[in-house]
Amino acid sequence: MANWNDPQPTRTGFGASPSLNPANRTATYDMGLRRYMLSIYNYMASGVLLSGIVALVFASSGAAAAVFATPLRWLIALAPLGFVLAMNFGLNRMSTSTIKSLFWAFSVAMGLSLSSIFFVYTGPSIASTFFATAAGFAGLSLVGYTTKKDLSGFGSFLIMGVWGLLAAMIINMIWPSQGLGLAISLLGVLIFAGLTAYDTQRIKGMYQYVAGTDFAGKAAVMGALSLYLDFINMFTFLLQLLGDRR
Repeated sequence: MANWNDPQPTRTGFGASPSLNPANRTATYDMGLRRYMLSIYNYMASGVLLSGIVALVFASSGAAAAVFATPLRWLIALAPLGFVLAMNFGLNRMSTSTIKSLFWAFSVAMGLSLSSIFFVYTGPSIASTFFATAAGFAGLSLVGYTTKKDLSGFGSFLIMGVWGLLAAMIINMIWPSQGLGLAISLLGVLIFAGLTAYDTQRIKGMYQYVAGTDFAGKAAVMGALSLYLDFINMFTFLLQLLGDRR
Protein backbone atom coordinates (compact mmCIF):
# COMPACT_ATOMS: atom_id res chain seq x y z
CA MET A 1 0.00 0.00 0.00
CA ALA A 2 1.27 3.43 -0.89
CA ASN A 3 2.00 5.82 1.96
CA TRP A 4 1.05 9.33 0.71
CA ASN A 5 2.58 10.96 3.77
CA ASP A 6 6.03 9.52 3.09
CA PRO A 7 8.45 12.41 2.28
CA GLN A 8 9.94 10.97 -0.89
CA PRO A 9 12.74 13.58 -1.28
CA THR A 10 14.38 12.40 1.95
CA ARG A 11 14.85 8.83 0.77
CA THR A 12 18.34 7.74 -0.18
CA GLY A 13 17.34 4.50 -1.87
CA PHE A 14 15.66 3.74 -5.19
CA GLY A 15 13.14 6.37 -6.19
CA ALA A 16 14.64 9.22 -4.19
CA SER A 17 15.31 12.58 -5.83
CA PRO A 18 19.15 13.02 -5.99
CA SER A 19 18.93 16.77 -6.48
CA LEU A 20 16.99 17.21 -3.23
CA ASN A 21 19.06 14.83 -1.14
CA PRO A 22 20.95 16.87 1.54
CA ALA A 23 24.08 14.76 1.04
CA ASN A 24 24.01 15.44 -2.70
CA ARG A 25 23.44 19.16 -2.14
CA THR A 26 26.45 19.25 0.20
CA ALA A 27 28.60 17.35 -2.29
CA THR A 28 27.55 19.71 -5.09
CA TYR A 29 28.35 22.75 -2.93
CA ASP A 30 31.77 21.36 -1.96
CA MET A 31 32.58 20.59 -5.58
CA GLY A 32 31.59 24.11 -6.62
CA LEU A 33 33.65 25.61 -3.80
CA ARG A 34 36.74 23.63 -4.78
CA ARG A 35 36.31 24.68 -8.40
CA TYR A 36 35.87 28.32 -7.33
CA MET A 37 38.95 28.32 -5.08
CA LEU A 38 41.02 26.54 -7.73
CA SER A 39 40.15 29.25 -10.25
CA ILE A 40 41.27 31.90 -7.74
CA TYR A 41 44.59 30.16 -7.11
CA ASN A 42 45.09 29.74 -10.86
CA TYR A 43 44.51 33.46 -11.47
CA MET A 44 46.79 34.39 -8.58
CA ALA A 45 49.62 32.01 -9.59
CA SER A 46 49.38 33.09 -13.24
CA GLY A 47 49.53 36.75 -12.21
CA VAL A 48 52.61 36.17 -10.04
CA LEU A 49 54.27 34.22 -12.87
CA LEU A 50 53.48 36.97 -15.38
CA SER A 51 54.88 39.64 -13.04
CA GLY A 52 58.05 37.62 -12.52
CA ILE A 53 58.62 37.17 -16.24
CA VAL A 54 58.01 40.86 -16.95
CA ALA A 55 60.34 41.91 -14.10
CA LEU A 56 63.14 39.62 -15.26
CA VAL A 57 62.86 40.58 -18.94
CA PHE A 58 62.59 44.31 -18.18
CA ALA A 59 65.61 44.25 -15.86
CA SER A 60 67.71 42.11 -18.22
CA SER A 61 66.95 44.25 -21.25
CA GLY A 62 68.64 47.30 -19.77
CA ALA A 63 65.49 49.37 -20.25
CA ALA A 64 64.74 49.29 -16.53
CA ALA A 65 68.07 50.91 -15.62
CA ALA A 66 67.39 53.74 -18.07
CA VAL A 67 63.78 54.27 -16.99
CA PHE A 68 64.49 54.19 -13.25
CA ALA A 69 67.00 56.99 -13.72
CA THR A 70 64.19 59.29 -14.89
CA PRO A 71 60.98 60.63 -13.28
CA LEU A 72 59.13 57.82 -15.08
CA ARG A 73 60.12 55.60 -12.16
CA TRP A 74 57.33 57.22 -10.14
CA LEU A 75 54.78 56.34 -12.81
CA ILE A 76 55.96 52.72 -12.79
CA ALA A 77 55.89 52.60 -9.00
CA LEU A 78 52.36 54.03 -8.71
CA ALA A 79 50.76 52.31 -11.72
CA PRO A 80 49.87 49.09 -9.81
CA LEU A 81 48.05 51.14 -7.17
CA GLY A 82 46.04 52.84 -9.92
CA PHE A 83 44.89 49.47 -11.29
CA VAL A 84 43.93 48.23 -7.81
CA LEU A 85 41.83 51.35 -7.17
CA ALA A 86 40.19 51.11 -10.60
CA MET A 87 39.22 47.48 -10.02
CA ASN A 88 37.81 48.13 -6.54
CA PHE A 89 35.84 51.27 -7.35
CA GLY A 90 34.65 50.09 -10.76
CA LEU A 91 33.83 46.52 -9.77
CA ASN A 92 30.04 46.83 -9.96
CA ARG A 93 30.04 48.77 -13.23
CA MET A 94 32.62 46.73 -15.13
CA SER A 95 32.07 43.41 -16.87
CA THR A 96 33.91 40.27 -15.82
CA SER A 97 36.09 40.41 -18.94
CA THR A 98 37.11 43.99 -18.12
CA ILE A 99 38.03 43.04 -14.54
CA LYS A 100 40.13 40.16 -15.87
CA SER A 101 41.89 42.47 -18.35
CA LEU A 102 42.68 44.94 -15.57
CA PHE A 103 44.07 42.12 -13.45
CA TRP A 104 46.48 41.08 -16.20
CA ALA A 105 47.43 44.70 -16.81
CA PHE A 106 48.03 45.09 -13.08
CA SER A 107 50.28 42.02 -13.11
CA VAL A 108 52.35 43.52 -15.94
CA ALA A 109 52.59 46.88 -14.15
CA MET A 110 53.64 45.16 -10.94
CA GLY A 111 56.29 43.25 -12.87
CA LEU A 112 57.73 46.50 -14.20
CA SER A 113 57.78 47.90 -10.67
CA LEU A 114 59.39 44.78 -9.19
CA SER A 115 62.19 44.80 -11.76
CA SER A 116 64.10 47.20 -9.50
CA ILE A 117 64.84 44.37 -7.04
CA PHE A 118 67.29 42.87 -9.55
CA PHE A 119 69.49 45.95 -9.15
CA VAL A 120 69.49 45.69 -5.35
CA TYR A 121 69.59 41.95 -4.56
CA THR A 122 71.46 39.00 -6.03
CA GLY A 123 69.63 36.55 -8.27
CA PRO A 124 70.10 33.50 -5.99
CA SER A 125 68.75 35.37 -2.95
CA ILE A 126 65.72 36.53 -4.94
CA ALA A 127 65.03 32.96 -6.07
CA SER A 128 65.48 31.42 -2.62
CA THR A 129 63.28 34.09 -1.00
CA PHE A 130 60.61 33.54 -3.65
CA PHE A 131 60.44 29.80 -3.02
CA ALA A 132 60.46 30.34 0.76
CA THR A 133 57.54 32.77 0.34
CA ALA A 134 55.68 30.31 -1.89
CA ALA A 135 56.04 27.53 0.70
CA GLY A 136 54.93 29.81 3.54
CA PHE A 137 52.02 31.17 1.51
CA ALA A 138 50.79 27.66 0.66
CA GLY A 139 50.85 26.61 4.31
CA LEU A 140 49.17 29.77 5.59
CA SER A 141 46.49 29.66 2.89
CA LEU A 142 45.79 26.02 3.76
CA VAL A 143 45.35 27.04 7.40
CA GLY A 144 42.90 29.76 6.40
CA TYR A 145 40.96 27.32 4.21
CA THR A 146 40.67 24.51 6.74
CA THR A 147 40.45 26.24 10.14
CA LYS A 148 37.08 26.36 11.90
CA LYS A 149 38.13 29.41 13.92
CA ASP A 150 36.63 32.72 12.81
CA LEU A 151 39.51 34.97 11.76
CA SER A 152 37.46 38.11 11.11
CA GLY A 153 38.52 39.83 14.35
CA PHE A 154 42.13 38.85 13.71
CA GLY A 155 41.85 40.24 10.18
CA SER A 156 40.55 43.60 11.39
CA PHE A 157 43.55 43.86 13.71
CA LEU A 158 45.92 43.04 10.82
CA ILE A 159 44.33 45.62 8.52
CA MET A 160 44.89 48.23 11.20
CA GLY A 161 48.48 46.99 11.30
CA VAL A 162 48.84 47.65 7.55
CA TRP A 163 47.93 51.32 8.08
CA GLY A 164 50.43 51.54 10.90
CA LEU A 165 53.03 49.91 8.69
CA LEU A 166 52.42 52.48 5.95
CA ALA A 167 52.82 55.31 8.46
CA ALA A 168 56.09 53.81 9.71
CA MET A 169 57.36 53.47 6.13
CA ILE A 170 56.63 57.14 5.42
CA ILE A 171 58.43 58.16 8.61
CA ASN A 172 61.40 55.99 7.67
CA MET A 173 61.54 57.64 4.24
CA ILE A 174 61.73 61.10 5.84
CA TRP A 175 64.04 60.15 8.71
CA PRO A 176 65.86 56.96 7.64
CA SER A 177 66.70 54.56 10.45
CA GLN A 178 68.26 51.13 10.03
CA GLY A 179 66.55 49.83 13.18
CA LEU A 180 63.14 51.11 12.09
CA GLY A 181 63.68 49.65 8.63
CA LEU A 182 64.42 46.23 10.13
CA ALA A 183 61.32 46.44 12.34
CA ILE A 184 59.17 47.42 9.35
CA SER A 185 60.39 44.43 7.33
CA LEU A 186 59.78 42.00 10.20
CA LEU A 187 56.31 43.38 10.94
CA GLY A 188 55.50 43.39 7.23
CA VAL A 189 56.24 39.68 6.93
CA LEU A 190 54.13 38.86 10.01
CA ILE A 191 51.20 41.08 9.00
CA PHE A 192 50.90 39.76 5.45
CA ALA A 193 51.43 36.19 6.61
CA GLY A 194 48.42 36.63 8.86
CA LEU A 195 46.45 38.32 6.09
CA THR A 196 47.09 35.34 3.82
CA ALA A 197 45.18 33.05 6.21
CA TYR A 198 42.49 35.69 6.86
CA ASP A 199 41.91 36.51 3.18
CA THR A 200 41.71 32.82 2.27
CA GLN A 201 38.97 32.26 4.85
CA ARG A 202 37.17 35.44 3.77
CA ILE A 203 37.28 34.44 0.10
CA LYS A 204 36.06 30.93 0.93
CA GLY A 205 33.14 32.38 2.91
CA MET A 206 32.22 34.68 0.04
CA TYR A 207 31.43 31.71 -2.20
CA GLN A 208 28.06 31.05 -0.57
CA TYR A 209 26.91 34.53 -1.61
CA VAL A 210 28.21 34.52 -5.20
CA ALA A 211 27.71 30.87 -6.19
CA GLY A 212 25.61 30.61 -9.31
CA THR A 213 25.50 34.38 -9.89
CA ASP A 214 27.03 36.55 -12.60
CA PHE A 215 29.21 38.14 -9.91
CA ALA A 216 31.10 34.90 -9.24
CA GLY A 217 33.61 35.56 -12.03
CA LYS A 218 34.39 39.03 -10.70
CA ALA A 219 34.65 37.72 -7.14
CA ALA A 220 37.18 35.10 -8.26
CA VAL A 221 39.41 37.73 -9.89
CA MET A 222 39.19 40.05 -6.88
CA GLY A 223 39.98 37.14 -4.58
CA ALA A 224 43.04 36.38 -6.69
CA LEU A 225 44.06 40.04 -6.44
CA SER A 226 43.87 39.95 -2.64
CA LEU A 227 46.00 36.81 -2.41
CA TYR A 228 48.43 38.18 -5.00
CA LEU A 229 48.97 41.31 -2.90
CA ASP A 230 49.49 39.21 0.23
CA PHE A 231 52.08 37.07 -1.56
CA ILE A 232 53.99 39.95 -3.16
CA ASN A 233 54.11 42.01 0.02
CA MET A 234 55.26 39.03 2.07
CA PHE A 235 57.93 38.33 -0.56
CA THR A 236 59.27 41.90 -0.70
CA PHE A 237 59.41 42.29 3.10
CA LEU A 238 61.08 38.90 3.46
CA LEU A 239 63.57 39.86 0.75
CA GLN A 240 64.46 42.99 2.72
CA LEU A 241 65.17 40.76 5.72
CA LEU A 242 67.01 37.88 4.10
CA GLY A 243 68.13 39.08 0.66
CA ASP A 244 71.83 39.42 -0.19
CA ARG A 245 72.49 42.91 -1.51
CA ARG A 246 74.74 43.51 -4.48
